[in-house]
Amino acid sequence: MKALTVQELHNLAMNIVGRKLEEEGYEFMGVNSKLKRNPQFVCLKNKQLHFIIVRNIAFPNDPTVYDQGMAMKVKEHALKQDAKTYYAGVGLYNAEDRALPVYLNESYIVDYHGLIEL
Repeated sequence: MKALTVQELHNLAMNIVGRKLEEEGYEFMGVNSKLKRNPQFVCLKNKQLHFIIVRNIAFPNDPTVYDQGMAMKVKEHALKQDAKTYYAGVGLYNAEDRALPVYLNESYIVDYHGLIEL
């Protein structure tokens, strides 16, 4: 069994959020999958620009809790662009035992509560 890397978990979280954004009618203007580069998504919906920060959150941490300092830096940048800012935390857990890593081609649990406006 191969545990997913930090980058692979980040990409999986981005895919989960990206699919949800598509379903909700967001148009992608920019996508950034590099770790620690923000925001991950720059989207347009109803002529409004949206900056979306995506984070994979490991068990036992709460996916709705985010780094306030990082979030405020992104929000300050977004305000200069007349954009709204959101945080999307995605908990990805091993389905057999949350304390174990998420393994490639194994079941996992998604704990995602949607966008949190900053």
